[in-house]
Amino acid sequence: MISSVSKIAYCASRKCKFRKPIDVRSLLERALDELGYRGRIGLVETDCLISCFQGPSIMFLPGGKVFQVLSEEHFTETLKGFFASLQHPTSPLLSEPRTEKEIPGIEHLDFFAKQKLIVLRNRGHIDAEAIEEYIAHDGYLALYKTLTAMTPEAVIGEVKLSGLRGRGGAGFPTGTKWEEARKYGAFPKYVICNGDEGDPGAFMDRSVMESDPHAVLEGMIVCGYAIGARQGHIYVRAEYPLALRMLRTAIDRAREKGFLGRNILGTGFDFDIDIYPGAGAFVCGESTALMYSIEGKRGMPRIKPPRSTESGLWGKPTCLNNVETFANVAQIILNGGQWFRSIGTQDSAGTKVFSLTGAVKNVGLVEVPMGTDLRTIIFEIGGGIRGNARFKAVQLGGPSGGCLTDEHLHLPVTFDSLQDAGAMMGSGGIVVMDDTNCMVDVARFFTQFCVDESCGKCVPCRVGLRVMLGTLEKIIVGQGEPSDLELLERQANHIASTSHCGLGQAAPNPVLSTLRYFHDEYVAHIREKRCPALVCVDLLRFEVDAESCKRCGLCSKVCPVDAITWQKKEVAVLHREKCIRCKSCIRACKFKAIH
Repeated sequence: MISSVSKIAYCASRKCKFRKPIDVRSLLERALDELGYRGRIGLVETDCLISCFQGPSIMFLPGGKVFQVLSEEHFTETLKGFFASLQHPTSPLLSEPRTEKEIPGIEHLDFFAKQKLIVLRNRGHIDAEAIEEYIAHDGYLALYKTLTAMTPEAVIGEVKLSGLRGRGGAGFPTGTKWEEARKYGAFPKYVICNGDEGDPGAFMDRSVMESDPHAVLEGMIVCGYAIGARQGHIYVRAEYPLALRMLRTAIDRAREKGFLGRNILGTGFDFDIDIYPGAGAFVCGESTALMYSIEGKRGMPRIKPPRSTESGLWGKPTCLNNVETFANVAQIILNGGQWFRSIGTQDSAGTKVFSLTGAVKNVGLVEVPMGTDLRTIIFEIGGGIRGNARFKAVQLGGPSGGCLTDEHLHLPVTFDSLQDAGAMMGSGGIVVMDDTNCMVDVARFFTQFCVDESCGKCVPCRVGLRVMLGTLEKIIVGQGEPSDLELLERQANHIASTSHCGLGQAAPNPVLSTLRYFHDEYVAHIREKRCPALVCVDLLRFEVDAESCKRCGLCSKVCPVDAITWQKKEVAVLHREKCIRCKSCIRACKFKAIH
């Protein structure tokens, strides 16, 4: 009765364990032992099954049906019911979300149904450590086609026809970059995969490296053939231990099968790949800083031109793309550039993977066709705002991205449309914010991040960002002046126009976009000494509503600094001079008597 189920993939992500601390592997092993299926059904560890809001989750293979592990109780009986009927169990492991409603299949959930998977097509469906499973899903077929039936020029032409643009942030046409790298005659040449994903809340590349590493390797090998390179390097954050393990295993298996090394597939083409763990510097996401880091130098951007395609790693022609870009290559070669271009928009072809985080109900990875509007991503796929709060803003493009409002929910997500609105595609981070977020504080947070991560090479970034941060902190503590708004805009424009690299040039975007779309919040902080979102603690004043107070004394018990005194059957008294505005009393009061 279990012939149609050969494996169970389970999510081992720390995000899922944080939501519900269940040891899913031990739970599955114990249940399979009790049912007598141990050894007949394999277990596949993966870091992400996309639906983080449902976590921890398991997926039955083949078929790809995903269920949520709600509890350890009755798990064996539930699993037995599934195997007996080969249908979804009466007590579902997946609910939408956190309800007992039975779901007939993931294809009926908006979170899955409205996505189109190209980069994430194999996530959870294959064992990332088993190269045979990747091969069974058309793996390395594109490489075989490339080496036996296509010239390097034909490969580059197909990539150019596809309209694929770099998914790392800049959106430079991939085929054009490969063409430039090929035309330079200096040797050796290098292919570099940028896996240094440093944006807060972004985990797209990590998921691909952990769940489908061979797709990245295959794209790199095809690129090496196209530009005439013999060596590739993958630069991965050291904070991604599972990704590093999966990539090392994939490289070893690919060498064993003849897809890497000398005389690949008997065609006479040589290409090999090494891995470089990064040291965690955000600036090393910039291409030239990354290359300096590989060379053993301090990760700092260098002056361009010359471009990396002419003089990159070790001063040789180098082609650098990020993980998601390379993961698209094999599908383009197999299905044709015109197929890829038919997805998305004319200027932004294909799909894009986003990490949807923040105040949205359904947190997770989302892959949608380019041109999908923000409303669809946030309210249909994402399920809307958590806790039925009011949507306030969405921040796109990482710490260097801009914040957009509800007026932009109709906006198609493309490279150009986002840039015109004051945001950017970036690597694909989407942070949704509700009315409890203070936009001045959001601008301060991202500016602080950029200050901490600045390499310090150029004065506008090293000094200018710190000065701008000081102005923001001055406003947040209630010492802002009306002239500070003009000063902030002038500082931001100066940094953007004079910084050395793209990171410094984009760092003022959070400030400029919040000044543009949330000007009233800045005015409230400066003129009224008030934070409308009740976030900036130095602008808060607490008081007890005597009519609402039930005289329970709970607020005084939770106050960490004894700023509230209370006597039995008396109204609590709040001493403002002692209050540190931690909001413990507000959270503790069940009667909303503290304002």
